[in-house]
Amino acid sequence: MFVFNFSYTFKRRNGGRNKHGHGHVKFFHCSNYSKCCPKDKAIKRFLVRNIVEQATVRDVQEACVYGGYTLPKLYAKMQYCVSCAIHSHVVRVRSKENRRIREPPQHFRRRSTFVSYIPNTILPGALDFLLAVVAIIMVTFSQ
Repeated sequence: MFVFNFSYTFKRRNGGRNKHGHGHVKFFHCSNYSKCCPKDKAIKRFLVRNIVEQATVRDVQEACVYGGYTLPKLYAKMQYCVSCAIHSHVVRVRSKENRRIREPPQHFRRRSTFVSYIPNTILPGALDFLLAVVAIIMVTFSQ
């Protein structure tokens, strides 16, 4: 009698999932395609955007009463299935050697060569406040 210890080759050491020790995980719907996929297999990314478009940010800041007010951002958690994440370039296909690298990729920021325009700084608001206080003091002392 022959006994073979046969094992299949595998592509990833976690099998493409983050399920270690759990028998079953819940499914989710892909943000792009609404395909059902296990939650531990999802590619999860946070989408951080401005609440208003870039064209209207300046108009809103100029119309704002408070000086130096920054608009809040919109945070949305996007969950993609593997095929959608590859198709929309959220993740890339890596070679056999590069799949073993487990460090997150480095993010490069573009250098900004222009000076950002800030219309409502704290200074105009402080000057208006000072002028209002002086006007109130002058009115009270003139009576």
